[in-house]
Amino acid sequence: MTVRLRSLIISITLFAIGMAFLESAVVIYIRELLYPEGFSFPLEIMEGSLAITEILREVATIIMLLTVAIIAGRSFSTRFAWFLYSFAVWDIFYYVFLKVLIGWPESLLTWDVLFLIPVTWTGPVISPLIECFIMIALAAMIFYYSEKKTNTRINLREWIIMIAGAVIVIVAFSWDYSGYILERYSISNIWNFPGNNSLLEYATAYVPRKFNWWLYSLGNFVIVSAVYLIYRRFSERN
Repeated sequence: MTVRLRSLIISITLFAIGMAFLESAVVIYIRELLYPEGFSFPLEIMEGSLAITEILREVATIIMLLTVAIIAGRSFSTRFAWFLYSFAVWDIFYYVFLKVLIGWPESLLTWDVLFLIPVTWTGPVISPLIECFIMIALAAMIFYYSEKKTNTRINLREWIIMIAGAVIVIVAFSWDYSGYILERYSISNIWNFPGNNSLLEYATAYVPRKFNWWLYSLGNFVIVSAVYLIYRRFSERN
């Protein structure tokens, strides 16, 4: 491992851990405001400005991670790897800090709101953590072969397979919540509520029911297949 790579790993790891603490602190503040007796489903209704701020905060987080990746990487693939690595470390330590500071989650099977864009994602805490370790493995592989001067460009077929797997995982994350919404409102009717809070009230009454492990596992199988294809192609060049 070169001095540059070692320095980048240390620096970006510390940056991601620092971001994770800030993220967990913000979530703790929000929970103190909305869930003084402890976080649980159903969700409390966020006021308009608070909801918009929360969505923009998530966008800002992605922008920060992308910026670090762009600065650290020397090629598209290494920048992609640094984004995956920093995202994974940030997400893992986010849950570590929540556990240390407020004793939550109670277990790896505790449900959480994972993301809000483009729709609400929910799932057991272990599910995003599994994605994090897959991301770290792919990033480490790209770093390793990049250090060996291998061309680490990911080809079109590998991108298509990997993106397809990621889309399936995202669908799995949004499956339960979206199904809950569509049980009452069809897609064609969702937009017919100008000035009406019925959809919002119904949405915030959501309580997780069942995580689609089959779809989630299929998505991860597709992603890991892409990672294996990338590894086999890189290894054949050495």
